[in-house]
Amino acid sequence: MAASSSVFTASPSRNFASVPLHQSLSPPLLRSSSVAFRPKRRSSSLLLCSTDETKSTAEKEIPIELRYEAFPTVMDINKIREILPHRFPFLLVDRVIEYTAGVSAVAIKNVTINDNFFPGHFPERPIMPGVLMVEAMAQVGGIVMLQPEVGGSKSNFFFAGIDKVRFRKPVIAGDTLVMRMTLVKLQKRFGIAKMEGKAYVGNSVVCEGEFLMAMGKEE
Repeated sequence: MAASSSVFTASPSRNFASVPLHQSLSPPLLRSSSVAFRPKRRSSSLLLCSTDETKSTAEKEIPIELRYEAFPTVMDINKIREILPHRFPFLLVDRVIEYTAGVSAVAIKNVTINDNFFPGHFPERPIMPGVLMVEAMAQVGGIVMLQPEVGGSKSNFFFAGIDKVRFRKPVIAGDTLVMRMTLVKLQKRFGIAKMEGKAYVGNSVVCEGEFLMAMGKEE
């Protein structure tokens, strides 16, 4: 097949013997003076890696005690004591960090070696009892229920049952137990409420389940 004369046909007067071998084998387009050199663009993946490395370096320069913000306080322990009837050693909620009236609450329990259940559970391997995790979550549920939006009263409010409870990981001294309780069904006529709860340590779910709450009639 004949090639285009505008590209491959040389002038009759051109002496090919004087043309270096590497030029004679090069595509004519690359030898054209009309083609400008364009630098390669940096790959976006390289830019991302560079940004991540810079961010990582910046984080390392910040002391670890200054890297993380404290949990917010929506309700402190004094407000919690006004709502819940529980007292030492059975008040298992330290702070409410998020609250949506009549819908949900997120609260924390700071687990320390000074908690009175650790000497017996267990002396050689202190682990927070699962039943106390469930109780702590139920107390967070009580904070949602014992509000005017729902109509509960601490004189006639009861933790009535649990279902589908799973314990995923052990909770130990030094952990911060973060508990979210959400009201999913309320039957005021019968004084029954269903709630769903999850408890976390860091990003890991350590306990979850469904809770049944009961509200008696005011006398």
